[in-house]
This record gives sequence, structure tokens and C-alpha cells, in this order.
Amino acid sequence: MRRDDSIREMRLYSFLPTLIREGENRLGSIASNFILPPGTQIVTLVQITASDGATLYPRGAVGIIVKSPADNSQPYQVRLADEFETTLHHREMTLFRHFQREAIEGKLADFDLYDFVIYRCAIGPRAYGLDEDEDEADRRGIYLPPASLHWSLYGVPLDFENRDRYEWNWELQKFLLFALRGHPSALECLYTPVVETATALAEELISMRSIFVSTLIYQEFTRYVISQFRKIERASGSLEMFKWKRATRLIRLLLSGVTAMKEGYIPVQVEDERDELLSILRGEVPWNEVKDWRRSIQREFDTAFAQTKLPDRPDYEKANRFLLKARYEMAFEIGQTDDDIES
Repeated sequence: MRRDDSIREMRLYSFLPTLIREGENRLGSIASNFILPPGTQIVTLVQITASDGATLYPRGAVGIIVKSPADNSQPYQVRLADEFETTLHHREMTLFRHFQREAIEGKLADFDLYDFVIYRCAIGPRAYGLDEDEDEADRRGIYLPPASLHWSLYGVPLDFENRDRYEWNWELQKFLLFALRGHPSALECLYTPVVETATALAEELISMRSIFVSTLIYQEFTRYVISQFRKIERASGSLEMFKWKRATRLIRLLLSGVTAMKEGYIPVQVEDERDELLSILRGEVPWNEVKDWRRSIQREFDTAFAQTKLPDRPDYEKANRFLLKARYEMAFEIGQTDDDIES
């Protein structure tokens, strides 16, 4: 393998530690077709023994992959620190970086982060009023961890998910930053009519949601729609089945952006254009007509942006005060002890 090819391959696999951090504690729990590239540093999870059974290397030896198999039913060729080479299956080793983090990150398993969810809602077809096929609701939420965990050595994740429930939860600060920049999903969370859980603090956030509505929405929505339509155009094969559903959501997003510029709020539930959007969702509208409608709405969006009275930026200070208040409440929540937080 040429050096340039090796570098490209290693970049391709650069997201592997993220997958590991999200709960996969061994390579064996990763999909069987996921192959680690040569050059990956590993730690052994088994002893390396000689033919007579004598231990050559204890569990925890450090090595580097020098040759990868075609699939994970075959072993990897691994070179250890003294240049000794052996073969190991993917279940017999773990990533070096993960091995170092394992003890600290394992402490998070003692906490059920769902206990700290302050807001849970539904976006997607159910909230849009486009769920004629009873699509699963896309749930989104905000969680606020206690200070004793947030300030600890172990820290907290910026987000976590439950794929079985189509649910994604943001830590409060990350959610606020997303909403301030005009992130579509974050703003829809603030305006969705389908709310499943809301504490008093979350209700306060909803009551001040207008502070997040600014002209940044125009740039963010436009950028997102352009990039996603490009992906749709390039889609083929099995990915093409998502074409109409994705296009429907993007058209709806542009329509909501126009309303935001004109009226200062984010409409989530579709009303006037519901029949047209459902026709796209069913694949009944020729693709060229879909693109024409998108361009027409974009021109309307451009005009609305030029004429809007919205502020150029959201109210960062008010959002920051809300975050500080929330952090303060969690620092002195009922049940905190002097051992958790020292004065």
C-alpha cells in the first residue's frame, strides 16, 4: 500500500474512537465488516503464549496492526513493542486510546442520564402533520446534569441517543448554542406542538424562545438545504428510497424559514401546503417540479430576508443568563451534600 493510500485509509477510520466512546468497549462488539487499518495502535486483551503454553506477553501488551484481514473472521497481524509479531482476532484487542479512557468513562455507566432530561418533544412527520403512514416520531430532548457529575473528573457527554426510540438528547449548553446559531432541529424543538416532558425550567426556556429567532436562520437554513439537496441528487441505489422523504422535509424547512423572516416565529406544523408536501412524500411529483418549487421558495426566502425586521443576531446575553441560572440550580439542588460541592 502506498503511503498516500495508507493516510487516506487512516483518515477514513478516524471516527472509530467516537464509536468506541459511545459505548462499544471492545472491537468485537463492532460490526463484523468494520476493519481496522494498518498503523492502528492496540492493547491486547489476552495473554500471548508460546507453543508450550508459556506466557510471552501478559494481557495489556501494546502493539500496532501491521496487516488487516479481509473480514473480522480472520486474525490481524500485530507487531508488539520488541518487534515480535503475532496474530490476534478483533475480540482479543482494543484500541490503545480507548484502553486508557475505559476506567474513567465507565463511571458514567453508574448514572442514568435520562433521569436528568428536562425537556422531551417530537419533531419530524408527527409534529409536521405529515405522518399519514404513522411514521415513528423523531424525539429530541434536553438534559441538565447535576453539578456533582458535570464538574467531576468524569464529565458529561454533549449528547446521547436511544436509537430504538429515535431519540436524541442534547446537554443544555450544546442545545442553546445550536438554537442561537439557527440550527433547524433545535429551533423546531422550541416551537413543536408535540411536547412529552417539560419541567418548570424547560417551560421557562420555551417562554423565551423568541430570543433565538434572528436573521442567522436565513444563512443556516439556506446552507443546510443546499447541502442536503446536493446529497439527494448524488444518491443512488438503496439511498434513493429516502429521496422523496428528505426532499419533503427540506421544502417544508424552507417554507418555515420564510415565515420566520416575515412573522418572527418557527412554524412546525404544516397547514396550507400539506397536500402538496404529501404528494412529494409519496413520489407523485416529478423531480424537476420539486426542484422548481424549491427554487421558487428560495427566492421568496431571499426577499423575506431582505425585508425582515428580525435582529441580525439572537439575544446571547439572555440565553447566557438562562444557562447560568440553570447551572446554579443544579449546583444547589436538593440532595446535594457538602461532599458534592464545597462552599
